[in-house]
Amino acid sequence: MARGAGKNAWALFLLILAGVVLGSFIAQLASGVPGLSWLNFGKSFGLSHPLTLDIGVMVLTFGLTIKFTIASIIGIIIAAIIYHFI
Repeated sequence: MARGAGKNAWALFLLILAGVVLGSFIAQLASGVPGLSWLNFGKSFGLSHPLTLDIGVMVLTFGLTIKFTIASIIGIIIAAIIYHFI
């Protein structure tokens, strides 16, 4: 069997998601440390104000914001490297 033939896309998705979460956690921890505060530098994308749909019987509120930081990008890269070796 060729290398990588049996790899699962869900495994890659879960590894990247774990890399983003761990990277964001590390960025929050490093934000108070003077030498590591650059890890928390990033940009937020998404809806800054949630979209509300009032249809009388029910009110639906939609909102999504994603914040990418340097640490989360490093986490994604590490997750991709780990996926390459499994």
